Amino acid sequence: MGLNLTVIFGSVRTERRGVRAVRFLERAFAERGHQVTTIDPIEYRLPLLDKMYKEYPESAAPEPLARLAAVYRGSDAFVIVTGEYNHSMPPALMNLLDHFLEEYFWKPSAIVCYSAGMFGGVRAAVQLRAPLCEMGMPSIPSLFPIPKVQSAFSEDGTPVDGEAVRRRFSRFASELEWYAGAMKTARAAGVPY
Repeated sequence: MGLNLTVIFGSVRTERRGVRAVRFLERAFAERGHQVTTIDPIEYRLPLLDKMYKEYPESAAPEPLARLAAVYRGSDAFVIVTGEYNHSMPPALMNLLDHFLEEYFWKPSAIVCYSAGMFGGVRAAVQLRAPLCEMGMPSIPSLFPIPKVQSAFSEDGTPVDGEAVRRRFSRFASELEWYAGAMKTARAAGVPY
């Protein structure tokens, strides 16, 4: 079953290395038969949160917010790609996420985390679980951590240790597919309120 997956990337740094992991994810999920839309904060250039999308009068939200809302409403699941900044997630990621709410409801999320060090961003991922759940897109149990992201992928997203990365990714993707499929079926039957 092909899913509509939205990959939300959280870095705006000029020499960001996590974009290599995003390129890998786009290809790897597409190879599994899924439609992938990547949301890059550099492309959308959202201002710091003042009003959420839902707080604008109908048809009065800025165009980038309306475009994002349409993508999010059509998503079956979200893949959140976060670096680790001071043991937490990047401010651009939280700003991107915080503009919306109902568009995320009843859809799972999966966290891909990375860092320049050996921990692979897991400290940021642990903190990210709470807001994702509060926003209505609880994260699946597994993480996809990427230690030493600067040397884990080539510029085009090809993993340096391809076999090991693909094996870990396959388990992670299978878990996301299960949750996304189960929740899609449940949404079709109705939501609690």
